[in-house]
Amino acid sequence: MVFYRGVKRPIEIIYKSLNSSICCGRGYSTLTHRGNSSAESRGYLYKHADGPRTYAMSIRRYSAEISSMEQMNLIKRLRERTSAPIKEVKTALITSNWDIEAAQKDLRKRGIVLASKKSSRTAAEGLLALAQNEKKAAVIELNCETDFVARNEIFQYLALSLAKLALLLEGSQQTSAAIPLGLEHLEDLKMNLDHPKLSGEKSVQNAITEVAAMMGENVKLRRGFAMSTPSIGVISTYLHTSPQPGVGRIAGILSLEVEDQNVPQDALQHVGSEIAMHVVAAKPLFLTKEDVSSDALSNEREILKSQAESSGRPQIAIEKMVEGRMRKYFEEVALMEQKFVVNDTINVKTLISNLSKEVGSPVKIGSFLRMEVGEGLQRLEASNESEPLANAA
Repeated sequence: MVFYRGVKRPIEIIYKSLNSSICCGRGYSTLTHRGNSSAESRGYLYKHADGPRTYAMSIRRYSAEISSMEQMNLIKRLRERTSAPIKEVKTALITSNWDIEAAQKDLRKRGIVLASKKSSRTAAEGLLALAQNEKKAAVIELNCETDFVARNEIFQYLALSLAKLALLLEGSQQTSAAIPLGLEHLEDLKMNLDHPKLSGEKSVQNAITEVAAMMGENVKLRRGFAMSTPSIGVISTYLHTSPQPGVGRIAGILSLEVEDQNVPQDALQHVGSEIAMHVVAAKPLFLTKEDVSSDALSNEREILKSQAESSGRPQIAIEKMVEGRMRKYFEEVALMEQKFVVNDTINVKTLISNLSKEVGSPVKIGSFLRMEVGEGLQRLEASNESEPLANAA
């Protein structure tokens, strides 16, 4: 009872101040601001029997004078226009007082800044894009951070556009070998884009930056190669894990050269496509066993000899074991010695020999290239080594 009497008076004062409509420091008032929001403030003043005066204020803020349905509609429309993350879309609209044109402009401005901040992050996912005409084939690797972005149609459209542009680069060497593209020259070129969300004339670098802003990830043009069509022969290609024609995660490209220009191209192209698929599956490092470097041979022979000596067998037996294992090594790394993946009863050398008999003219593989998205990137991040050139011969 003593406690109740001690607090009864302050409680009554607080109760009266909260229900009073007199604006004398303890009333109710509404402040309306034209623009983004309106605020209601409720204040009250009370005095404890033995304590100082205390003033408290609570404020509630409301959204701009636009319905939630209209807000959701604007968010949806701006996201459809830009493909930017929902969080960024909403922030831009609020900042721009729900003006969709101003918000879109703001997104583009901030997108460039955000893209530059993300440029240091590892981008090991992405796609290869391949384009081909009668003179050459070109393949580029466009990286991003997640496979979710790699499946995006805008990202795929950009990758295909870059591969088609790479065909326009003039190589200094007219050879059927795979030649690395000079990316510094490619990035300076202009491209005409015709996508609902990516259109107009832009430089390659600006187009990549704009897509990076849309996706909210680091997007990077990593590397590219071109292979010229032989004077008499064909270029055959294969793309593995291909979400649409022209893009995939692994690419195989090779040139088939023939002596007789009257040889039917269809027969060459059919076998060439199968060998390109074989290159993707079997991962050869060299074209023939004669192409294997002396360093690779000596290292492999040293390892095999050490393994054979641990068996405790006589020296003659050890030498035979090493030679047998070296033949197995050539079958693993040299394309012409590998078992053909479509028909493993023959090797690729026999396949080419059979094709030569079929078309009535000698056929040979001029060169090949195998590329895979992200190969070597994690190792490069750890060791700061130079960029690998893919498997080419």
